[in-house]
Amino acid sequence: MNLEQLLDSIKTNERFMQNVTHWEIIPQKPAEYEDFPLYLNEKLINVLKKKGIHRLYCHQRQALDEVKAGHNVVVVTPTASGKTLCYNLPVLNELMADKNARAIYLFPTKALSQDQVSELMNLVDAMGEDIKTFTYDGDTPVSARNAIRKDGHIVVTNPDMLHTGILPHHTKWIKLFSNLKFVIIDEVHIYRGVFGSHTANVLRRLLRICRFYGSNPIFICSSATIANPKELAEKLTGQNMILIDRNGAPSGEKNIIFYNPPVVNRQLGIRRSSILEAKNLALIFLKNSIQTITFARSRLAVELLLTYIKEELKKSPYLAETVRGYRGGYLPKERREIERGLRQGEILGVVSTNALELGIDIGNLDVSIIAGYPGSISSTWQQAGRAGRRMASSVSILVASSSPLDQFIINHPDYFFEASPENGLINPDNLYILVSHIKCAAFELPFEDGETFGEKGIDEILAFLENERILRHAGGRWHWMAESFPADDISLRSATPENFVVVDITEGARVIGEVDRFSAPMMIHEEAIYIHGSQQYQVEKLDYEEKKAYVRKVDVDYYTDANLAVEIKVLEEFKQDSEENFKKHMGEVMVTGLATMFKKIKLFTHENVGSGPIHLPPEEMHTTAFWISIPEDIEGLSKEELQSGLLGLCNVMANVAPLYLMCDPRDIRGVVQIKSPFTLKPTIYIYDNYPGGVGFSEKLYDMSRMLLKAARQVIMECSCEDGCPSCVGPYQEVGSGSKNYALKIIKHALSSREVV
Repeated sequence: MNLEQLLDSIKTNERFMQNVTHWEIIPQKPAEYEDFPLYLNEKLINVLKKKGIHRLYCHQRQALDEVKAGHNVVVVTPTASGKTLCYNLPVLNELMADKNARAIYLFPTKALSQDQVSELMNLVDAMGEDIKTFTYDGDTPVSARNAIRKDGHIVVTNPDMLHTGILPHHTKWIKLFSNLKFVIIDEVHIYRGVFGSHTANVLRRLLRICRFYGSNPIFICSSATIANPKELAEKLTGQNMILIDRNGAPSGEKNIIFYNPPVVNRQLGIRRSSILEAKNLALIFLKNSIQTITFARSRLAVELLLTYIKEELKKSPYLAETVRGYRGGYLPKERREIERGLRQGEILGVVSTNALELGIDIGNLDVSIIAGYPGSISSTWQQAGRAGRRMASSVSILVASSSPLDQFIINHPDYFFEASPENGLINPDNLYILVSHIKCAAFELPFEDGETFGEKGIDEILAFLENERILRHAGGRWHWMAESFPADDISLRSATPENFVVVDITEGARVIGEVDRFSAPMMIHEEAIYIHGSQQYQVEKLDYEEKKAYVRKVDVDYYTDANLAVEIKVLEEFKQDSEENFKKHMGEVMVTGLATMFKKIKLFTHENVGSGPIHLPPEEMHTTAFWISIPEDIEGLSKEELQSGLLGLCNVMANVAPLYLMCDPRDIRGVVQIKSPFTLKPTIYIYDNYPGGVGFSEKLYDMSRMLLKAARQVIMECSCEDGCPSCVGPYQEVGSGSKNYALKIIKHALSSREVV
C-alpha cells in the first residue's frame, strides 16, 4: 500500500480513530519565486540552473538583497525550505569577487557541519572556483590544521571548537580574522538556555578579536519557527537584525494527527504506554515499506522502542535490518553511516532522540511519529517537518504520554495550532557564565580600562579576578597571569566538560559510546542495563575517578531505571512578594542529587521485577529557583493530606511551566519541602536545571498566579477520580485523594481575589 491508501485505511480503523483527538490537514502550498539579482555572479547562476534551480524563492532573494545592503539577517522558514542558499549564495558571491575574503560557518553539531559542507563543496566544485572550504572540529587531523588556518576561505565549525580551538589561538588565524566578512549561524533556535548563553559570550569574544584585527563581519542567521527569532538572534550576536520570515518554498499536503493512547485503568487514569503505542504505529508504516522516523524523548526510550520494533520485525529479517537507532552517545562513524543509509533509502526506519530534529540531510521521509510531546511547539514542528520533504503527502503523529503537559497539549489542539511558538530565552550575563568567558577573553587579549563586554561594564569582575591572582592590572590594561588554559575548563553545553566512556569488554575492550557526567549515576551505575543499538549490556564496573564504565553483552528481559533523590538549600534570596494567601520568592539555591536505587523493569509489560542500591557520591549544583510558600493550616487538610497535595501540585506546576518557557520539561525541576528550613512553611521549589540558572526562575516568579491557574485547569480537566500520572503525578498512593488536596491548596492560595 502507498501512503495515501494507508491513510484511507487508517481513517476506517475504529480502534485507531477513537484515540485521535485531532486530525489537522495542512494543504499543499505553491512556491513564490523571484528572479536572480543582477549582481549575482554568472557562474553561480549557471550552476544553480544545472541543478534545476531557475529562480529563487522569495525569502532567498530577500536575504541576498539585505546582505548586499550590509545588513545582518535572520531567516525563519520551515524545514526543507532552502535556507542553506540564503547564506551560501551571498558568501560565494563575495568570495568570487574578493579572493581574500573569509567566512565562518557555525553549526550547533559536528554532524550538521559535515552535512552542510558537502553541499557547499558541490557548488564550489561545479563552478570550478578555487574557494577552499574546510571543516575544523575535533575530528580534523592535526596535519590539516595549518593548511586550514592559512588557506581556508570558508571555515566550517561549531561553537565548542570556536571557543577552545580557534579564539584562544587567534594569532595563528590572522588571515581569517583580518578578512572576516561573514559569520553564518545556522539553527539559531537551538541556542537557548545554557548553551545559548555560553555561545553569546563566545560571539562577544569573536567580535572583540575581529575589532582588534580591523574586521566587522555581517551575521547571517537561520532558524526554525520560534516566537522571538529577531530578539534571540540580536541577543546572541549583539547586532541589529533584519527578520526574513515570508516563506516562498512549496510544500505537499501534511497530515498532523494527535493520538492519545487508550485508558487501561479508568479509576487510576493510567493510559497505555506511549512507547508501546508508537511502536505499533511505526510498524503499520514500516511493514508497508514506507520510510518512517520515530522520535523518542530520551536515550533509554530510543533503545526500548528500537528493541521492540526489531523484535516484532524478526519474522521479516530483511525489514529488521533496515531499522536503526540514532542518539547522542553513538560514535560519530556510526551516526554518519545511519545518515547516509537514510539518504540513500537503504534504511527504512530510524528511532531517534531530538538529535535528528536539526537540518541534517536524511533524505525524503514520508512519516514522522513523535512518542511524547517534545516539550515545545517549536520542537514539535521541527520533528513533524522531518516528514514530507517533497510535494507528496506526509503524515506526522504525536503520541501523548501520561504526563500533565502531554495531556494538556493532546486535549487542547487549538492551543497548539493557534498559539505562536515559544520564546527562546538566554541570559548571557548570568554571572557564572559571564565570569568564565571574561577569563577566556582576557587570555586572548588584555582588557583596557573601562572596556565593556556585552552591554555592561566589567570593572568589578576584573578587580575580583585580580584578587584571585588570575589577572594583573598594569598600564591601564588587565593581563592574564594564571598558568591554566581557561577555555578547557568550560563546557558550552553543561556544567562540566567531562564525559564517561562506555567500554565493551565482552571480547577484548572497545569503546562503544559515551555518557555525560550528570547522566552517569542514572545510566551506567554498576548492575545497570545499558542499551546501545538495541543490544543490551550489563555494567560490570564503573570507575568513577577515571570516568569509564566497563560493560558486557547480555540477553535479559528487563531494563533498569534509577531513582534520584534531590535536596535543595537556599543560599540567597534575590526578591520576594506576597500574593493573596501565598508568598513568592526567587533566589540562588544549591541542589544536591543522589542516585539512591535502581529498578529492574520487564521489557514489553513494564512490570517492576526487582531493585538494587546505587553507591555513588552526590552531585551538587548551584542554580536559581522560584519558590512559593503557603500557610500550614489550610482548612480541611491534615498534615499528610497537605503533603500529598503539595507533591501533586509541584508535579503539575513543573510540567505546565514549559508551556510558558521555551524549554524542555527536563530543563526545570520541582522539589517539595513540607516545612522549609528557609521559609518555615510548606514550600514548592521550581529550579533551573542548569548551573547558575538561565532566567527560567525569574520568568516564573513574574507569572506565579498564571502558573497556579494553569495547574488548576490541568487538574480539573483530568478525567481520573483521585489523581493519576496525567495530573498530580505517578508518585501518589492509589485513591489518596491528592487531586482534591492539590485543588484545595490552589483555592486557598488564590482565594482572596477570586472564587474558585
